[in-house]
Amino acid sequence: MFRGIHQVSMDAKGRMSLPARLRDDLAQYDDDGVVVTIDPVSRCLLLYPLSEWELIQQKLDKLPTFQPQARRLQRLLVGHATDLEVDNAGRILLPAPLREFARLDKKLTILGQGKKLEIWSQEEWEAQREDYLSQDALVDLQTETMMDISL
Repeated sequence: MFRGIHQVSMDAKGRMSLPARLRDDLAQYDDDGVVVTIDPVSRCLLLYPLSEWELIQQKLDKLPTFQPQARRLQRLLVGHATDLEVDNAGRILLPAPLREFARLDKKLTILGQGKKLEIWSQEEWEAQREDYLSQDALVDLQTETMMDISL
């Protein structure tokens, strides 16, 4: 289970080092690799342990291909999905097209999201977080569903 926020750096070759805690969490999956794809809503990348990604892809494969929204989701998620390996130093080489999509620079933010990780440019994440914390966004959170949750 991935939790927390982590600030990391990406080198000139596009390699990102995973913090030790995240490597430990990833090791619990006993997978040979990870899958990284784009987020269809935000300018970030989604990193899944291989076994978690396979469950998602099975669901995506069952969607009707003649339904425009389903096809769009399949094209974005599956079309950009890239199998990657974590090297012995705990690094992942992020392909250039994925880095360009997420506007990744040297400074990255990794957010634990349960069964996946989100990879953001630090600048993009800080702007998004400020947007989430704006007064208008906080008012939007005050729906009936949210009122049933105790934090």
